[in-house]
Amino acid sequence: MNQRFTLGKDQRLKSRKRIERIFREGQRINVFPYRVYYMLEDTVSGGGAVGGKAAGGEPARAGVKPSLQAGFGAGSRHFKKAVDRNRIKRLTREAYRLNKEALSQVVEQRKLCLSVFFIYTGKEVPDYQLVSGKIAVALQKIGKEIGS
Repeated sequence: MNQRFTLGKDQRLKSRKRIERIFREGQRINVFPYRVYYMLEDTVSGGGAVGGKAAGGEPARAGVKPSLQAGFGAGSRHFKKAVDRNRIKRLTREAYRLNKEALSQVVEQRKLCLSVFFIYTGKEVPDYQLVSGKIAVALQKIGKEIGS
C-alpha cells in the first residue's frame, strides 16, 4: 500500500471568487472549534463550465480539475498576532493532509468536485492532538453527508 499524503498547490483553495461562493452557497457544519464550509459540484457536467468559464467565474482549464480542494483560516479577532494565526493554519493543514484520504476516495468514486474551507473559531492556540481529532471528525461528517 503506497499512499502519498500530500497537499499540493492544485489542492489548495485560493480563488477569492470560489471561496466567497462557498460561503454564500455552500453548506456548513460545526465541529468545535472549527466551522467548516463545503460545496459540491458535479465534474461529469464539467463543473458548470459555461462560456469558457468554470464554476466560480474562474477560467476553464484544459485537463483534469482537482476533485478535492481545501482552504484554511483563523480569525484575527481572537488572534492578533499573525504568528498565532499562521500556526493554527499550519496545524490544520497538516491534520487535513493526513486525514483526507477517505474523503478523497468517496469524492473520486462519485465523480464530484468538493471544495472545503476550515475556519478556526476557538479562542486559544490548540495543540496538534485536538486539531487532528476535530479535523478527522469534520471530514467524516462531510463524507457521510456526501454518501447519503
